[in-house]
Amino acid sequence: MPDTDLLSLQIDHVGILQSRYEQVLEDHGYDGLLISSGAAPMCYGDDQSWHFQGYGPFLHWTGLAGFEHAWLLIRKGKKPQLSLHQPVDFWHASLEVSQEPWLEKFDLRFSESPSAPELEGISQLAVIGDPALLAGLPGDENPGALCNALDETRVHKTAYEIACLAQANKLAIAGHHAARDAFLAGASEFEINLAYQRATQQREVDAPYNSIIGVNGHAGILHYQYYDTAAPAKSRSLLIDAGVRYRGYCSDITRTTAGVGEGRFAALVHGLEQLQFRLCKMVAPGVDYLDIHRKTHFGIAALLSAAGLVEGLSDEEQVSEGITRAFFPHGIGHFLGVQVHDVAGKPVAPPDDAPFLRLTRTLEAGMVVTIEPGLYFIPSLLAPILSGPLGHHINRSLLDELQGCGGIRIEDNVVVTESGYRNLTREVEA
Repeated sequence: MPDTDLLSLQIDHVGILQSRYEQVLEDHGYDGLLISSGAAPMCYGDDQSWHFQGYGPFLHWTGLAGFEHAWLLIRKGKKPQLSLHQPVDFWHASLEVSQEPWLEKFDLRFSESPSAPELEGISQLAVIGDPALLAGLPGDENPGALCNALDETRVHKTAYEIACLAQANKLAIAGHHAARDAFLAGASEFEINLAYQRATQQREVDAPYNSIIGVNGHAGILHYQYYDTAAPAKSRSLLIDAGVRYRGYCSDITRTTAGVGEGRFAALVHGLEQLQFRLCKMVAPGVDYLDIHRKTHFGIAALLSAAGLVEGLSDEEQVSEGITRAFFPHGIGHFLGVQVHDVAGKPVAPPDDAPFLRLTRTLEAGMVVTIEPGLYFIPSLLAPILSGPLGHHINRSLLDELQGCGGIRIEDNVVVTESGYRNLTREVEA
């Protein structure tokens, strides 16, 4: 069982959510909200289902990631009613809920049926979740304005949520260290993944996302999704982007390791990490997250010049001419919570110079964000630069040497505090 401080924080968390949700329901004219946890859909033409991890608002309240066909009823002035599905089934095991103090704040019920509970005394009901599971239920299904307002309740994390995110970081860092050691010992991508799972003690299907484990050129594929079972003849680089889910909450950490004898690449990794430290220090209330993203591009330009990869262009010219976009094509990060890319990050669309940015808000205390600069050698992105009028500014021999290392990404999970930031990843990595 978790420590008593965490359990106490969870009780406070439930009280805060009750207050937030009651206000949202009042603002939108509802006196009841029914939340479906969801259920894994069946694979088309098969009798197997996809793995299940739960619907965000349900996880926000309970953290119960594996409970299918569960229902949570929220009403003003009443205990939340939590109905957990426990079928009589000799094919599969039924999950059990640990008897922890937070459950005393709920009207807990168990049902052999996957159907929603009977609802009485509610005049204006909203029901939210996977539409496939809401058919035939009374009330308004996934009303847009209400769902947007509920997303906003997840923007500012409670003390309990931050504690869970911190523990998810602690568990994941143990996995990252094991993965690094396996890589340096000559392991394959598949073996590195096994080392990560062994250290975190979490099946990959239960993690917040499939681990990205790229050795050598695979590190230049942003969401590389396969694991080679054979190690390369020479292991030049490792990029691992992997997290852990703890009580519903996700960590999302990326580390890059240079292989033995890869001095130039190691210097780039070190340089990007120093940039990443500076970007994390920018995190504070009142800071426009877009400014951190744009600052990253100037940092990448300076690093490219210092490494000798780009010659004869100022930092400003590299950014304005799109050279840094070819080396750093994604956004600087996103919100983090019960979803890896947590909700409500883009109240306005990202600008044209940052089309893949997942967060376009001014930072406020209680937000949790990722800071993840990258520098990659992606042929399809570099080809237009190399063949265009600016191609002579690229050191092609050095680029050819580094291309086999794929790329670099370094990612931490950072809380916006009242006066600055708290880096959940670095505080457990030391």
